[in-house]
Amino acid sequence: MRQTRQYKSPNAAMLWSVVLPGFGQLYNKDYLVGFALIALEFLVNLNANLNLSLITTFVGDMNSAHHSINYRWGLFYPSIYGYAIWQAYNSARANNEKLVGKEGPMRTYFSGFFLGLVIGMDFGLFWHDGSFILHHSAIRFLDYPVVNGIVFGLLMGILGHIMENKVYRKRKVVDYQ
Repeated sequence: MRQTRQYKSPNAAMLWSVVLPGFGQLYNKDYLVGFALIALEFLVNLNANLNLSLITTFVGDMNSAHHSINYRWGLFYPSIYGYAIWQAYNSARANNEKLVGKEGPMRTYFSGFFLGLVIGMDFGLFWHDGSFILHHSAIRFLDYPVVNGIVFGLLMGILGHIMENKVYRKRKVVDYQ
């Protein structure tokens, strides 16, 4: 069993994993998970050509952004990214609850948000029907693979968070009373 460590900020752990999947785990001193996530991030990022797609997106070259990305590998990235952030946050919370002596099953936080984020990012990364987007100049930026993934990921993440708090958590409280 893992020993409890000193206090770890869940928000700092989460933000470190936003920077690079695995950094939040290193912050939490979960070294095995952290190095595994970093290795997976590099493997998927290199094989998916995500950095090249990001560069061509920032330059504004839509054609190169579409053709440079390998979608078969790129669809793995949101899962690694979302899991790393979720795990870092919840691991820090669990550690802090053990420090204050809280026993029993520990609740996870932001599960709906991160599940929605992963589903939305996968959907946004894969979905590119330019026929609708190209005719509306106000939303033309959504035709870039990475931007589309981020926008749909955040929208689905917010929807997942609302569903978790309003439906799932509310129903659990009613069931246990």
